[in-house]
Amino acid sequence: MVHGYSLLHVVASLLIIGLSGATKKEAVKNNSGVKPAGQCGTWVKEGDGGQFTSPNYPSKYPPEVECVYIIEAPPRLCIDLFFDERYSIEPSWECKFDNIEVRDGPFGFSPIIGRYCGQTIPPFIRSSGRYLWIKFVSDGELEAIGFLANYNFTAGRKQHSVSTV
Repeated sequence: MVHGYSLLHVVASLLIIGLSGATKKEAVKNNSGVKPAGQCGTWVKEGDGGQFTSPNYPSKYPPEVECVYIIEAPPRLCIDLFFDERYSIEPSWECKFDNIEVRDGPFGFSPIIGRYCGQTIPPFIRSSGRYLWIKFVSDGELEAIGFLANYNFTAGRKQHSVSTV
């Protein structure tokens, strides 16, 4: 405990402060209630679930962005994550350029679930606990419309497949 705060709360606060900003000063359209000016990504904590998008969705996302979204479920619940059918991210071998990376936990070093790109919608993902860490990255070339991700909370067990498109 650090002055009444748990280490997780301190780290979470630092993560929120340090979220990477988009190169364009546009707010991310999501229903998290947080629309940080000049930033993409957010800590998403809605009681009933919701959605978030890549910057500018459904228009093309900007080049050279890195957005981190952290979803937090209520205690004792897991997260179900699924992507809308209007999904398009620059395809590349092993998704080395533009991609979405999903991790099972609240950190960039949490176990990886998958890295996704192209026009194939990522599979349904269920977390093993109450956090998912999602990073969207675009390089300097070939932008697409990006993604709309929906999430909700469930008491169910972990159910996802690790895959790279």
